[in-house]
Amino acid sequence: MFRKDRIKNIKSKVKKIEIKKNMGWCDDPRSKEYNKIVKLPSVYSHEKLYKKENVYDIIIVLNYNMHPIIKNKGSAIFIHVAKKNYKKTEGCVAVGKNYLLKIIKELKKNTKVRIENRR
Repeated sequence: MFRKDRIKNIKSKVKKIEIKKNMGWCDDPRSKEYNKIVKLPSVYSHEKLYKKENVYDIIIVLNYNMHPIIKNKGSAIFIHVAKKNYKKTEGCVAVGKNYLLKIIKELKKNTKVRIENRR
């Protein structure tokens, strides 16, 4: 997913979804839309995808708890743009925007992402 107003020319071999102002990601296990994109407003707990800060300018949705989706197992597990000084995320992986653009360029539908902490 990406913010078209901030990322003008994104190159990818995988499906791209433009992030709109009314988009969210449901993190409420009571909802049948748990761990999916939802249209806002929503009565269920969710995370807004269209943010003022740039962390969600680009989002890669990891295939975690997707097929099948199991309630309370986790939702909104993304790779997204890092905050300044690479401040911690709430369960996601964050990298610099330029690195993320390079990753997206190489992704294919069957690409396996291996995450390592080298600190």
